[in-house]
Parts: sequence; structure tokens; C-alpha cells
Amino acid sequence: QVHVVESGGGLVQDGGSLRLSCVVSGSIFSFDAMGWYRRAPGKQRELVASITTVASTLYADAVKGRFTISGDFAKNTVWLQMNSLKPEDTAVYYCHAGVRTPVVLNYWGQGTQVTVSS
Repeated sequence: QVHVVESGGGLVQDGGSLRLSCVVSGSIFSFDAMGWYRRAPGKQRELVASITTVASTLYADAVKGRFTISGDFAKNTVWLQMNSLKPEDTAVYYCHAGVRTPVVLNYWGQGTQVTVSS
């Protein structure tokens, strides 16, 4: 069984910063990738950023230059540094872990709320 736990969300003013953390625990053979998704009110869940075990990263256009994803797969941990936050970044942020068993299974955290006030 695999558990995914996020932390670090909260309320911040326009232009502020937050750092999200995600720790994965349980029966893990190896990772395929980890990442962050978000769901804003009334919208579908969307990819924010992802990182592979060879440090290849992918960012949504809306966050490029403002958010930075990093990971330590030996410690089963991924972070999302969010700078220059905007009200439109308000959403529930979910951590995703692609775990090889050896087929890749997808695991999700419960989500952490990020609210950016104007």
C-alpha cells in the first residue's frame, strides 16, 4: 500500500510565495515520476509541474518562470516552490506519484488548499 501526503498550503497575498511538500510512503519498488496537479473551483484538474527520476521537468505554461519543482526520489519526496503567486493560482493542489510495481500505478494525495488573495 502506498500513501501520499501533501503539506504546505495556506493563504497568501498576491505576489507572495508558498512551498508545497509531498512525501510518499509504503511499498515502493521505484518511481516513474512525481508531480503536482491542481483543481480550481469550477474547473478540471490540470497538471502544474512534474519531474522524472532523471530530473526531467515539465511545467504548465501558466506557471513557467514562477514555480519550480524539485525532488529527492531516494527520500520519496517532491517539492513545489511557488513564487509570484496570483489569485488565479487559487486551487486545491494534489501530489501525484507514478510508482513502478513494475507496471506504473498512479497514487494521489488528499490535496492541500492554496488561496491567493488580491
